[in-house]
Amino acid sequence: MIPGLPEKEMPARAPVRSTARVLLAISGIAVLAVAIVMAYLEITRTDARTPVPERTAAVDSGSKKTAFAFDIHPQPRVLPAIRFADEKERAMTLQDFRGKFVLLNLWATWCPPCRAEMPTLDRLQAKLGGPDFEVAALSIDRGGPFVVRSFYNEIEIKALRIYIDQSGAAASALGVNGIPATLLIDRAGRELGRKMGPAEWDSPEVVKLIQGYLGAAAPDQPGKH
Repeated sequence: MIPGLPEKEMPARAPVRSTARVLLAISGIAVLAVAIVMAYLEITRTDARTPVPERTAAVDSGSKKTAFAFDIHPQPRVLPAIRFADEKERAMTLQDFRGKFVLLNLWATWCPPCRAEMPTLDRLQAKLGGPDFEVAALSIDRGGPFVVRSFYNEIEIKALRIYIDQSGAAASALGVNGIPATLLIDRAGRELGRKMGPAEWDSPEVVKLIQGYLGAAAPDQPGKH
């Protein structure tokens, strides 16, 4: 008993404590509910940002497969001048590939889908690479050539050369908002089409598509058949 306070008023404190506990519990439940709703909305927004391939017109217009959807443009598109470097950090541009078809793949070692498709790009380069065609895997890793070389050694990449754009400016100039992204470029340095997202680059569909271009006449190079 507290001196000076009538004994009959002492129990009044218990309901106050109980009410405080109830309010605290309700607040905790409300916070948890808000967190769940926010997490759901974030997942929904992420799913909405992930494009789902709807057609494979460049390969087989009658097919419903989505493993390889390459959007070929009605007309070749002139590309902006982009700058990058090779493994020895020598400056390069797309003009260095002029005269050959190029499959330009923008990627990074920290990108899981990029890592997964890299062996297929390596096999495509081993199969078709030469004077008329090259798979140019352009890394946007800020760590530079060392990071890429370490990754190539880790997964035994043999045929691909190392190209680096540590600034990320090339991807921005090409209108690429996500990786992996792959552009098919003709002998004159123009974009024929592009693929957003990963693919099996050594699949029969891709090999057939590229061989079709390689076997076609090159009007911008007289005398080449």
